[in-house]
Order: sequence, then C-alpha cells, then structure tokens
Amino acid sequence: MGRTKLSFNIEDLFSGEIRQDEPMSGHTSLRIGGPADLMLFPEDPVSLKNLFIAARREDIPVCFLGGGTNMLVTDRGIRGMVISLRAFGNIDITRDSDSEKAVLYIGAGVLMAQLHGFAKKNGLSGIEGLAGIPGTVGGAAVMNAGSFGTEIKDVIESVGVMDMDGDIKRYKADELDFGYRSSGLQKDVIVLDLRVVLQKDEPDRVGGRMREFIARKRASQPIGEASCGCVFKNPHGDAAGRLIEAAGCKGMKSGNIEVSNLHANYFINRGGGQCSEFVELMNAVSLKVKENSGIELEPEVRILGEAA
Repeated sequence: MGRTKLSFNIEDLFSGEIRQDEPMSGHTSLRIGGPADLMLFPEDPVSLKNLFIAARREDIPVCFLGGGTNMLVTDRGIRGMVISLRAFGNIDITRDSDSEKAVLYIGAGVLMAQLHGFAKKNGLSGIEGLAGIPGTVGGAAVMNAGSFGTEIKDVIESVGVMDMDGDIKRYKADELDFGYRSSGLQKDVIVLDLRVVLQKDEPDRVGGRMREFIARKRASQPIGEASCGCVFKNPHGDAAGRLIEAAGCKGMKSGNIEVSNLHANYFINRGGGQCSEFVELMNAVSLKVKENSGIELEPEVRILGEAA
C-alpha cells in the first residue's frame, strides 16, 4: 500500500470505501495524476471525524477531493489520505422561507449538474448562470465558483464544515471571506453541506435560461475536453484569456498539453499528458504574457501531490 503506513486497521474506523494506490488520473477532469496512497470515501460524518483523528495521531497528511476540477495532481501522486465526500449527496428543500423563496440543503458531494437538474425540475431560480460548471457543490463553495456575473456566494445562506479536530460548525455567508474564486474555507476544514436560497419560478423558464447559458459556454469554452477549467485567475479589470491570446499563446503546446484555440485560458490534455508538461506550459504562457503586457498571471488551478 503506497508509502503511507498505518499502525491500525482503518476498516475498524469508518463506513465507506477504501482504495489503495488509486490513480488520481481517474478522478481529475484533466485526467492527470499519479497514485494516492489511500483514497477514502466516508459515508457519514462520524466516519469522517474518525479519519481526521487517526490522521492526526499517525501524522498523515490529508487532502480533499471534490469533482477533481481546478486541480492538477503531480505525476508522482499524493502521499497520505485523499478523502472524497461523494457519498454526501442529498438535496432537500428544507423550507419555503416565503411564497417566493425556498431554502435547500445540499450535501457537499452533490455534483453541480445534479443541483441544476433539481433546480430545473422544481422551478428554482438563482443559479442558472452557473449551469455547465463541473465539479461538486462543496468544491464550488470553496472556490466561490462563478460565471456570467453569478457566483455561488450569491445564493448561500450558510455552510456546514468539519475541522481537523472533527468538530462541526456552521457559518453564515457573511461570516466567510468570499472573494473572486476564493472563500475563507480553503484551509483546515472540509465542507459538509450548503444551505442556499433560491427564487421560485416556472420550471420551463428556469430550464430555458440554463440552456441559454450552456449554449453560450459551448460557443466560447472547450466544454467536453479534458481540462481543469480556467488555468489563471482574471486580473482586475481584464481577462486572463484575452491576455494569453494577445501574447500569441493560442495553440502553444508542451508535450500532450495544449492551449485551447477556443479559449486561451483553458489548457487541454490531448491524451497521455503529464503534470510536468502542464506546469511547463503554464510557465511558458505566464512568461509570454508578462513580456507582452507586463501583467503577472496568478494560477487558479491548484497543484497537489509530491513534487518530482
């Protein structure tokens, strides 16, 4: 089992699936990444808490996996535990706050596509602009996912989290430091659930707006290609894709990784790509943008795992 050694039987601690030496290329939208020593899929908060306590006792590093978007795993893989909350997949209308609004409870493992399907079916509006965004709801909250002028923070009422001591806390939206592609949730906690407030509307109208936004995405973004989404954050008052295109980087390659010709802030894995190639291309593009515009791009993609 990888390079992480345990002094106990982990199966005694929790309910859920355990995988050893699990290739992360099968769990990331880029289809890149070496093996994780341990990949765990807890089915309940108690199991998750037990994992945290064990990891701290054994001094084992822990990282969290949502939908595998906005992340790049190194070719050597991840030492320690990778924890996925895909089993935390419930969506419920907890209450109608008034005749025009509804409050939803959403488990962190719910895929954004599932949430949009639920909202469409039940005639709930407010997240249409996020249609087509991949990954999980928990990951979207951590990154404050956004598109077409809508950010997920706009509909969040509160977020339930567990810290590394296994304590569960709930934060109101205004207690969190939401910003552009960021929140106050990145370190030392894992998102368990969200409560969001949506507006009531006709299902056909909600679905129609979602289709419009997805069509706009397909026209301007390489939807369906193996990518991590946007590689760089947009600088204030500008767009990273525009800067990359202006620097003549569309179509640039490093091995099997290529700057998209449709949207320059997307890098595509053409098959068999490596993390080292992706990083090499990031550095080359950053340098050309710096030389062309004087702007230093900040990565949006997170790099996880053991360095070469």
